[in-house]
Amino acid sequence: MNNFANKLYQNNAIIYKVILFLITTISIVYLFPKGGQFKYEYSNGQLWKYDNLYAPFDFAIQKTEAEIASEKKEISANSKLYFSQDLDVEQAVKKNYEIRISQIITSDSLNVNNSVSLKEFGLNLINKIYTSGFLEAISEDIITNTNDLVSIRKGNEVKDVVFRNLLMPYEVLELIKGNVDKINDLSKRRLMLNLLSEIIKPNIFYDKEFTNRMIENEIKNISYTKGKVEVGKLIILKGDFVEGKKLAILNSLKSESESQVWTKSNSNWIILGYTILVALALLTLLLFLKKYRFEIFSNNNKVTFIFFNVFSMIFIQTLVVKYNSEYLYIVPLTILPIVLKAFFDARLGFFTHVLTVLLLGYIVPDSFEFIYLQIIAGIVTILTVTELYKRANLFISVAQITLIYMITYFAFSIIKEGNVSQINWTYFMLFAANGLLSFLSIIIIYMYEKVFGLVSDVTLLELSNTNTKLLRELNEKAPGTFQHSMQVANLAEAAANEIGANSMLVRTGALYHDIGKILNPMYFTENQSTGVNPHNDLPPRDSSKIITDHVIKGVELAKKHNLPDRIIDFIRTHHGTSITYYFYVKEKELNPDTEVNIKKFQYKGPIPFSKETAILMMCDSAEAASKSLQKPTAQSISNLIDKIIDKQMSDNQFLNSDITFREIEIIKKVIKKKLMNIYHLRVEYPE
Repeated sequence: MNNFANKLYQNNAIIYKVILFLITTISIVYLFPKGGQFKYEYSNGQLWKYDNLYAPFDFAIQKTEAEIASEKKEISANSKLYFSQDLDVEQAVKKNYEIRISQIITSDSLNVNNSVSLKEFGLNLINKIYTSGFLEAISEDIITNTNDLVSIRKGNEVKDVVFRNLLMPYEVLELIKGNVDKINDLSKRRLMLNLLSEIIKPNIFYDKEFTNRMIENEIKNISYTKGKVEVGKLIILKGDFVEGKKLAILNSLKSESESQVWTKSNSNWIILGYTILVALALLTLLLFLKKYRFEIFSNNNKVTFIFFNVFSMIFIQTLVVKYNSEYLYIVPLTILPIVLKAFFDARLGFFTHVLTVLLLGYIVPDSFEFIYLQIIAGIVTILTVTELYKRANLFISVAQITLIYMITYFAFSIIKEGNVSQINWTYFMLFAANGLLSFLSIIIIYMYEKVFGLVSDVTLLELSNTNTKLLRELNEKAPGTFQHSMQVANLAEAAANEIGANSMLVRTGALYHDIGKILNPMYFTENQSTGVNPHNDLPPRDSSKIITDHVIKGVELAKKHNLPDRIIDFIRTHHGTSITYYFYVKEKELNPDTEVNIKKFQYKGPIPFSKETAILMMCDSAEAASKSLQKPTAQSISNLIDKIIDKQMSDNQFLNSDITFREIEIIKKVIKKKLMNIYHLRVEYPE
């Protein structure tokens, strides 16, 4: 049991990567479309590049979304409008009329014949109005053509009438007035006009809810097919253009094929196929990291960061496609290479971007066009996005990326359509929005720095400011060391630029590499302005320990001030496993009969493990040693640099730094040139 636990502990990094790999693979496969893949690739306007295609089975020709939308619109426009007739209104009006007219007859001196005729007159007029139907005022403008038929619902009975036959409010008023004017007595005329105008209410109302329900029922009954293709029938010939009816039939065959494949028992096999393809892509990424970026591969935090970004881009793109595939190109996928280049390097950024785009090809429509567009955009991103700490650079790069998107899409469109009249100009707006969203990379980079503890060029620029608290303290307490660090930073930056290394990283690392000397500044030659050397009073072994401890104390100080690990790496490695040779020799002179343990005079390491840390080691040793030259000349400087760097190479200090002999020779030349410029003698001015 203990052996098993020990093996788990020893292999925890590999186990973590396996779990991360499986979780990411399953998550991405889950996002994939639930259906099989049609075995033919085609698009509108292109030539059919396959052999003659015959129908493999009977299938219906599906209507396009545009055709279905047009039918729905036509149904909504031509659907009959429904009105409801309230029977209670007529009864209530008549009852109210009888009560009111009775009150009037009782109070007025009318004879029996006059009162009966007046009451009958009003009831006949009410019957006449409600027989035609009195429409409410707010429903007058519900229809534009008054000759159209509308349906009147009276209980469970429905009858069609011409809309203009319904009485409008103004027509009812005219009808009442026209009939009342036939009464000879002026007082009776006024009486009936006021009474009828007051009590008569509309009894026909527009029934919007029932109308919509009937429209929905008609829409539900729409046929989504427009014909049938029988098995064995020729669909398209090789070399024919994919357009019109042929395109509709191909789309129908594709839809039917994918649904049939998925609904059969082989759906598990399809999922297995997806899983294998996704696993291969992610495995390729892991193998790339292991072979070419082992320092990243060995760091689970960084591997998690890369996998998280890949999954995030696929997840966001999937959401957009499911919501509306028309917004396909609004997702700023170029953020992925921008972010990875900011934290790692261009090659890793582009490699990861290509794999992500290939995986998205299974999710998006027009996969070839999408993949081509995104890979071209990724290439432009890698080539143009540099030095993110310079704000203008990002603006220019995003503008170039957006322009490439537009030009490439324009080219695809005229290939498909054969002219510019059918281009969807909305896509150009989407590309512009894509460019604007790409600026979110600055915010995302900042968030990632805090969450994953990574370092970008923007942070390096902030750290390289000599007004930071730690560098100010170095300048105040160890001014000689500060000046030495500045000189080393200039040398290292120039060397990094020459061999294509990260110049901003190596410059920032150089500024902080000797911060451990803050604690005992006077034990280092460059800070001994009084000429008093405290090492004269110490045994060589103690002196050596003070010197070598500045690395350990520097690391502790850096962690205390929350410096990123990438900067701490420069502090740990700038002396590698070299020895304090001066004190080692001195110890041997003092103890000629005793064997001196060289490890007591050796730095703890580790040795440099990147080009940048190797550059710092060379520049640091060269700059410090050049101060010992009594009369610096071009030859003496050249010989000194060769001697120091050759010694470091013979001691295997650059074994893990992935740096070539050619690059080391270039670095030598840069250091020699810079030091010769520094020690160049000026013309002596006359007194």
